[in-house]
Parts: sequence; structure tokens; C-alpha cells
Amino acid sequence: MEVGVAKVKEAMLGNWESIAPEVRPSASKNPDGSLKPFYLKRAFEYQPSDRFELEIVNSADPYGAVQLARIEFGGHMLWRGPHPLARGAQKVDFVADERYEVTPLAHGFADVLNKVASAGYAPWAVNSSQSIFGKAFLPFGLEEGLNFMECDLVYLRESRSQMHFVVRIGTEFTLLTWRR
Repeated sequence: MEVGVAKVKEAMLGNWESIAPEVRPSASKNPDGSLKPFYLKRAFEYQPSDRFELEIVNSADPYGAVQLARIEFGGHMLWRGPHPLARGAQKVDFVADERYEVTPLAHGFADVLNKVASAGYAPWAVNSSQSIFGKAFLPFGLEEGLNFMECDLVYLRESRSQMHFVVRIGTEFTLLTWRR
């Protein structure tokens, strides 16, 4: 293991949260054909032995006032070596190999889940979590028996109070900045 990776792991230990809502494209379109945005905030915990926990709260507005769903998952991080995008950045796979849960926070979202993700699940209800771990879940494109995995880049600034993740969405990169 490179010395750089050990330092990154040590500096990452603990809790991190989004400093502002992230804007993401949804599969839904506006009347003009443009993609409808949705928003999310993340709370991330990096633990010893390359374990992580992540909570994502999706909302319909940029201020998080209209929350739609809470997504929680945990598992392991697989370190894949230096990333050429930035000096000191590391390629990391986040594998949800321990748990994955979804909680509808709005009636409209629960109604949608009851239409598109009812097979193998109890009826979806507001503020009622269900495990989707290891199950097929069409809204997120999950297949039965496969763990969710996201390939990302981790980059920490010298201050140790901010962590940057670069996420590839299609062919574009998005910089996420989190704070302790």
C-alpha cells in the first residue's frame, strides 16, 4: 500500500456531510424536454477496516424542504490506486455489501414505489424503511443477488476538514465537497 493511501485513510476516519445540496439529473423530463433535477444531501462515515456508512436524503427542491426519500447503505471500500485526475487522489470502489435500505419520506414517492417496486416487498409507506439488500429494485436498477457498487475518486485537502469526491455521471465529473 502506498504511503499516500495510508494518510488518506487516517485523515478520512470519522463523519462527513455535504456542505450544500447536490443537483442531479433525474429520469423525468420537464415540458421543454430538459431533464428534471432532483437534489440530495449525504452523510458519510468512514470507519476502520475500510468500512463505510452512507445516508442520502433526496429532495424535490434545492433547499431540502420537500424530502422524498432516505437511502442508507453500508459496506466496504476497495482502494484501487492513484487516480490520474488529481495528484494525491485515489480510485475507490464503494461496495454496499452489508446493508441497503430505502425509506419513503413523501406519499407520492411511496405511491410510485408501490407501482414499480412491489414484488418482494411489503407495501411502501411513509417513514417505513425496507431493506433492498440483495434484491431486485427497479427504481435504482439493482439486480437480485448483486451488491451495489459505485466507482469514485477520493481526494482530501491538507486541512483535513474538507473531503472531495469526484463522481462520474455518464461522461461528466461532479465535484462533491463535504465537511466534518
